[in-house]
Amino acid sequence: MNPVITAIKEKVKDILPEVVSIRRHLHQHPELSFQETETSAFLRRILDQHQIEYRDNLVGTGFVAEITGGQPGPVRAFRAELDALPIEEMTELPYKSMNLGIMHACGHDVHSACLLGACLVLNEMKAEIKGRLLFVFQPGEEKLPGGASLMLADNVFGAVLPVSIVAQHVFPELKAGEVGICAGLYMASSDEIYISIKGKGGHAAMPHNCIDPIVLASEVVLALQQIISRHGNPIIPSVLTIGKIESTGGATNVIPDEVKMEGTFRTMDEAWREKAHSHIISTVEHICLAKGATAEVKLVRGYPCLINEGNLTAAVKDKMVDFMGIDKVHDIPKRMTSEDFAFFAQQIPACFFRLGVSDQDGKWKHGVHSPHFQVDETALEVGVGLMVWLAL
Repeated sequence: MNPVITAIKEKVKDILPEVVSIRRHLHQHPELSFQETETSAFLRRILDQHQIEYRDNLVGTGFVAEITGGQPGPVRAFRAELDALPIEEMTELPYKSMNLGIMHACGHDVHSACLLGACLVLNEMKAEIKGRLLFVFQPGEEKLPGGASLMLADNVFGAVLPVSIVAQHVFPELKAGEVGICAGLYMASSDEIYISIKGKGGHAAMPHNCIDPIVLASEVVLALQQIISRHGNPIIPSVLTIGKIESTGGATNVIPDEVKMEGTFRTMDEAWREKAHSHIISTVEHICLAKGATAEVKLVRGYPCLINEGNLTAAVKDKMVDFMGIDKVHDIPKRMTSEDFAFFAQQIPACFFRLGVSDQDGKWKHGVHSPHFQVDETALEVGVGLMVWLAL
């Protein structure tokens, strides 16, 4: 085995109990997007203890740790998120969330603990580092407009853009000790849809005196599906889902005045994304206009498509194989989920890979964003070690 890899694995084993402790503390004290005050302070205190420099107050709670190596080289960046989700934890973990209705159900506690652990190990290996390493601890990944976009606007990298940025994300579809990677277009854009249809309410037994927004909402839902099937290129992955419908004042015998709907539109082509927005608005407005109702459509732009740059991703995959063995590194398919890391990928060659966290027996089957989500903490050893190896 490569002697550097051997040295890394030994150092990671030594620090692993501290990394697990950090992760459990974060898990027990989750905070919502852009409110990660104590999370940020806790992590920065550890950096202070190890005399690692950082710039803080980026988008409020964000910060960037920095290590300058002993050899000349470029600036390279690594990223983790700080925020948790508005979910009430349903596990029986001894370190389950103490904050009512808030849970690290997407693994950001794992990401932050691993990145901090990598930072601590690399701080002891400065002589072997080429160039400067930046460790971005980002707030608000789970909430639009996304902490990544705001950190870029806040000049997160200073005067010199990194030549690359790498991030990892928990992946319950793979076992702990394994990783997954996908080159090129990997994740979809994500936009939010808000629709209000105003008709004329009245008695349900006399619909001829009303303009029924319930019926119109039903037409709209079906028509929106045809935007994908009849306007979108069938080879471009796209999803349009209405996830919430509610009326104002309706009942078994009452036609309401108004219906509100919320949904998401996702695709993997930015040009089609723009066209689809126009189709969504015109479809809703014309259906309602034809029936004498009015409609308001609000489209909130979310995260762009995430593209893993080809050369960087190939290099990362090669190093994964060196570090873990080819049997532990998996090619994984595209996903229609989204990630604000995509904002970084628009400006810098980027690679976003997956860290297996499922237990070896396969008994933890709950996915991310579930109140029952758990991780096999042996995954943290790979999460730290692989980041160190990629940095070196």
